[in-house]
Amino acid sequence: MPGMIDPTRYPRLSRIDVPADLRQFDEAELSAIAEELRAYLIESVGRSGGHFGAGLGVIELTVALHALYDTPDDRIVWDVGHQCYPHKILTGRRDRIHTVKQKDGVAPFPKREESEFDTFGVGHSSTSISAALGMAIANANAGNDRRVVAVIGDGAMTAGMAYEALNHAGGMEPEPNLLVILNDNRMSISENVGGITKMLGRISGSRTLNALREGGKKLLGNKKNRTARFVRRWEEHWKGMFVPSTLFEEMGFHYTGPIDGHDVKALVSALKTLKKLKGPQLLHVITTKGKGYELAEGDQIGYHAVSPFDPVLGVIAKPGAKKPTYTDVFGDWLCDMAAIDPKLLAITPAMREGSGLVRFSKEYPDRYFDVAIAEQHAVTLAAGMACEGAKPVVAIYSTFLQRGYDQLVHDVAIQKLDVLFAIDRGGVVGPDGATHAGNLDLSYLRCVPHMVVMAPADENECRQMLSTGFRHAGPAAVRYPRGTGPGVALQATLDVLPIGKAEVRHHGSRVALLAFGALVPAADKVGQDLGLTVVNMRFVKPLDRALILELAKTHDGFVTLEDNVVMGGAGSAIAELLAEENIQLPILHLGLPDDFQHHASREDLLSEAGLDAAGIRASVVSRWPQLLVNTPLSAAG
Repeated sequence: MPGMIDPTRYPRLSRIDVPADLRQFDEAELSAIAEELRAYLIESVGRSGGHFGAGLGVIELTVALHALYDTPDDRIVWDVGHQCYPHKILTGRRDRIHTVKQKDGVAPFPKREESEFDTFGVGHSSTSISAALGMAIANANAGNDRRVVAVIGDGAMTAGMAYEALNHAGGMEPEPNLLVILNDNRMSISENVGGITKMLGRISGSRTLNALREGGKKLLGNKKNRTARFVRRWEEHWKGMFVPSTLFEEMGFHYTGPIDGHDVKALVSALKTLKKLKGPQLLHVITTKGKGYELAEGDQIGYHAVSPFDPVLGVIAKPGAKKPTYTDVFGDWLCDMAAIDPKLLAITPAMREGSGLVRFSKEYPDRYFDVAIAEQHAVTLAAGMACEGAKPVVAIYSTFLQRGYDQLVHDVAIQKLDVLFAIDRGGVVGPDGATHAGNLDLSYLRCVPHMVVMAPADENECRQMLSTGFRHAGPAAVRYPRGTGPGVALQATLDVLPIGKAEVRHHGSRVALLAFGALVPAADKVGQDLGLTVVNMRFVKPLDRALILELAKTHDGFVTLEDNVVMGGAGSAIAELLAEENIQLPILHLGLPDDFQHHASREDLLSEAGLDAAGIRASVVSRWPQLLVNTPLSAAG
């Protein structure tokens, strides 16, 4: 059967359906199991595509954890989840891992509904310590002695939430039984940045000092010995100068490490010791992203996530010119605008590649700010810049901006500061699932006073809207989808659009299709097919009030279309305007469902939601069947 493991190539891994099977093997075989798991991961992701380098980096750690802990009764909480494919292979999904990210296939991140071994659903970073601490507290309250382990990368450790959890756990009485494993590979998606990264580098470079420290403990023996107490106090001062592991110990965690995260024997030995200890523990392991696959080790950014590839040849770029994505459009616009306006500063929360800032970071390094995984800080940093006359552009995914929402409201909007939000991955995103879907942003942006909110229908309009938002004095957002658009040619100029003005794309009759952003091309097809008016609304806020009120006089009904949840979205704004003007007009609201969509292609998810051309046409005709027989709608509207 497709996907079934070959027992001749994987004699040990083929016998491991769940971790209990892994625990039947002798410890001496764990290294061999890890090598089989690494080879199988390379083969599987080569077939399916998906997150790659992070999983290769935690092969040995995953094997050691499931071999020593009684999962699923003991809890392992993975941060972010990019690295969870080896975990999924060992926990009952081995023969389906090649379906990852596909419709009805294995989820790309830990998902509680998928497996009891996925203890906490995740997709955003830096939640693992908080969640694991919550589990440890609940278990202690219930009198349950199960072990809880959080695995967090050094990239995720740059977010404030991780330190909030460390601070809480380390100061609790009684102390919680919690193990935090810091998986230090110097990477998130891009290279890590910031002071924490430098600190961890000093720790991992101080193996000799750590060895001396551990040796001194054995030599000095009893903690109550006067000499031992003096030397330990001296050691803390001395160690703080050279080995900043004291950060974790001062927060109340017992620090162990750093150790080689690819040495199964060392991992097993350390974990055995830590399992016996009470209270908060932190194990620092050093790993290599992409470990064991030379091409991934050499290009850790390029092999973070991959499309299907030949493991022998690696990822090969497809020949020929390709349409620019909306992300490409933004990246080029940013450089073009920076060339003529020295006040432009660009900010990203650790998403240089994903948000299209690679070129800008090279051409304008002094005006480029990667703040690490710190969305809240990114937004308030922009606010501070704007206070001093700069023009910051925050490049951020829709789903990640949710983390900085309080700062958007309090620090930017209330103060009417001049910040442009370039919001990528708006609407349906697809294979990464609900955690990465940008299906709420029109709703949560529209209700914020002073915001200008735009959604482009095509690539050139995206460029124009970015210029419009940049030139606008106050907070503005341009929200655009993942991937490519309809293929409209880009103008070299940096033209602006009149704020709050829509565009009539097709003059028809009876029903007006009021479309926002990415759904405009589909609305065009339906409108021309049925002879309806089609409007590219362009602005979610402010609306083109004059045009809407004029259309209400000449049409028998409205259809609003958006790739955002219907509740509180752009269509709601239309209805609110009509109610305000005491206009009674039938309205059909089409948008994303009141649910979190699963992972599938963008096209599949739009089709399921009835937001492709066929689905839109069917909904319109179902509401107004007279459209097919040319009967006046007012009789049935």
